[in-house]
Amino acid sequence: MANTAEAPLLSHQEDELEDDQGSEVANAEDTGTEWPAGRPGLFIWLLTLSAGISGLLFGYDTGVISATLVSIGTSLSGRVLDSLDKSAITSCTALFALVASPLSSILADYFGRKPVILLSDLLFVFGTVAQALSYTVPEMVLGRSMVGAAVGAASFVTPLYIAELAPPAYRGMLVTMNVLSITLGQVIAYVIGWVFAEHGDPSTGWRWMVGLGALPAALQCSLLLFMPETPRWLVKAGKSTDARRIIEKTLGSDSASHHLINSVVKGIELELREEHRNAAPPSSRANGRGNWLRGWHELFGVPKNRRALVIACLLQGLQQLCGFNSLMYFSATIFTILGFPVPTLTSLTVAATNFAFTVIALFLIDRIGRRRILLYSIPSMVIGLLLSAVGFGLIKQPFGGPEFGDHVTAETASSMSSRDAAIVILISIMIYVASYALGLGNVPWMQSELFPLNVRSLGSGMDLLTPSLTFGLYGLVCAVGWYAIWMIYPETAGLTLEEATGLLENGWGVK
Repeated sequence: MANTAEAPLLSHQEDELEDDQGSEVANAEDTGTEWPAGRPGLFIWLLTLSAGISGLLFGYDTGVISATLVSIGTSLSGRVLDSLDKSAITSCTALFALVASPLSSILADYFGRKPVILLSDLLFVFGTVAQALSYTVPEMVLGRSMVGAAVGAASFVTPLYIAELAPPAYRGMLVTMNVLSITLGQVIAYVIGWVFAEHGDPSTGWRWMVGLGALPAALQCSLLLFMPETPRWLVKAGKSTDARRIIEKTLGSDSASHHLINSVVKGIELELREEHRNAAPPSSRANGRGNWLRGWHELFGVPKNRRALVIACLLQGLQQLCGFNSLMYFSATIFTILGFPVPTLTSLTVAATNFAFTVIALFLIDRIGRRRILLYSIPSMVIGLLLSAVGFGLIKQPFGGPEFGDHVTAETASSMSSRDAAIVILISIMIYVASYALGLGNVPWMQSELFPLNVRSLGSGMDLLTPSLTFGLYGLVCAVGWYAIWMIYPETAGLTLEEATGLLENGWGVK
């Protein structure tokens, strides 16, 4: 008789499932899934670095638009950009990312994780070229919208791709590598922005800045030809043999690894069969409703899936509402307003802080744990934001006053306190960014850990204010988020994906 682990997962009939389920549970308990204690092998590192190019693109786009907004001049529509133009250019990216993320989750379930990464690369190439060739604000918005769709798809599927390939003990570190790529992309963008702002042609430098983003996207397109699909999606698609082959490349082909490969594949199959049997309503079997509707029912109808969705929405919502993206988009503009002579270079110090503390998080995320690192770091974010709010409140002169280094006369003597306030704001922002990079910048990308495989893709995808009030509200959001994390977010460090999904079976799993 053929080994049941090699049979297509969802092709078993219900009677076969009932007959075999007891024996397979026993087999799964006997075999166990104790992963090797050593570090991830070369194959996993190469896959992580290749997939991490998506993070580099994400970070580069975030950083380059900040530099572009202060150097674009009258190149678009023959006039200086006003606040509405800048808001449209930046917000359209976030809007299309918001739309693309849930759509990409559906595509990732049907076609696999790898094709969605390829689609995001193509969108990024077309979007960056469209931006570089734009001469009006609507054309720029069109290019930014295409890039937004690419960012939305890649920011969802790349952490999922890495998480499904990574050994449990190092999953946090490997997913953080993608976040590290984001911060590296921001640093590169600010360096390139500073070079073109200081030494390039003002009328064309910004076009080179945005256009260069197509190069890493094209590189990843070529690397995708050699990258495999994730074993968990292959098992779900009934391709257990292909899944075994991928896991074998990760672990080796010796007898001990062969035993572990069998355990991993059987564990994935058993989880999927149980989810398919217990979560799908009888009416969907009777009237033949598609897998898409069944997936939504499983996501909202199963208590542990609902809890996982609440946690995922909490983490992603907190990450977006804490103000970091706004800071990165408008950092050069903020530092221009505050009077720094080279705002792009000042923004580089913020991006470098983000990168440095993300490197630190790379080594801490699996040792300290996801929950604890959030509870430790978010209070410092609150402090940094509130100090920034105080700094903005101390600004005495109207925005657009004399820059640092100007001669101070009797008329501008009152600006000295504004200079001190600007330094306070810069230091406060660096405290905030460092704390963000340690925790909230990384952990939300690991949200897929808590979702069962059947709904993992779907669940993972789901000037009126003064500066002082804005930063104060961001601090309030962080404080509320800290309390919610303390109440409902369980620790998943060191657990397999299958073990992590069991934390929400009976309650929130917080001890």
